Amino acid sequence: MTPIISAADLATELAGPTPPVLLDVRYQLGGPHGRPAYEAGHIPGAVFVDLDAELAGPPGAGGRHPLPDIDVFGAAMRRAGVGAGTPVVTYDGDKGWGAARAWWLLRWAGHADVRVLDGGLAAWTGPLETKEPEPVESDFVPAPGALPLLDADGAAAMAREGLLLDARAGERYGGEVEPIDAVAGHIPGAVSAPTTENVDERGRFLPREQLVARFVGLGAGEDAKSVGVYCGSGVSAAQQAVALELAGFVPALYAGSWSEWSRDPSRPVATGPDPS
Repeated sequence: MTPIISAADLATELAGPTPPVLLDVRYQLGGPHGRPAYEAGHIPGAVFVDLDAELAGPPGAGGRHPLPDIDVFGAAMRRAGVGAGTPVVTYDGDKGWGAARAWWLLRWAGHADVRVLDGGLAAWTGPLETKEPEPVESDFVPAPGALPLLDADGAAAMAREGLLLDARAGERYGGEVEPIDAVAGHIPGAVSAPTTENVDERGRFLPREQLVARFVGLGAGEDAKSVGVYCGSGVSAAQQAVALELAGFVPALYAGSWSEWSRDPSRPVATGPDPS
């Protein structure tokens, strides 16, 4: 199954006999909370999901957005109406990061039928509503482990032995600036691959052949399992994971990402341009 869906296809499915559960995951790094924007207007039937509270655990040693408590995540998905066989579509209003985080968590937790709205809310040309739906609680039970997950040691090994992509902006990768975390730089051996280069000017994912060319050019080979990805806190890296899957790869996500890696002073830090 493709990890994305167009707005036109979503409209068709919503009018069909088995409409997908819609998750509104509006989130901006350092920006206002997404709920007021959701309340001002959302795709009809969409349920708001709080990324910080329901798609991540409390900040700490595991980073700024560690994986959520699995029971908290499962309860949030059941509350939204997600069932074991329910199709799900996630969207947000900005860069696709929040929507991709929900997509990745559901996939990792064993729910295969989930897609990201390509281009986000801006691509939707249908009506919006302000009424909050009241879905019937469903029966989804998370079964973690369906997608590959890296810890810090696994990310270091991936950078040495395979391909580890850094999804942050190039200047953060190079250590020129670091607006959030205490230490600037990147995991030694990682390759710079900003998420902005996965999408076009409208925020829609590039065609598959262009994404394949991009990742092959960055060093991805035939062994799809040798590709890992991280970012600042495991959110924008999920968007990169969507792009990698579109290109035919099976990416491993380092959920703790730079915000976990850089908290440990014993871990090495590299700066400067991409070694390639």
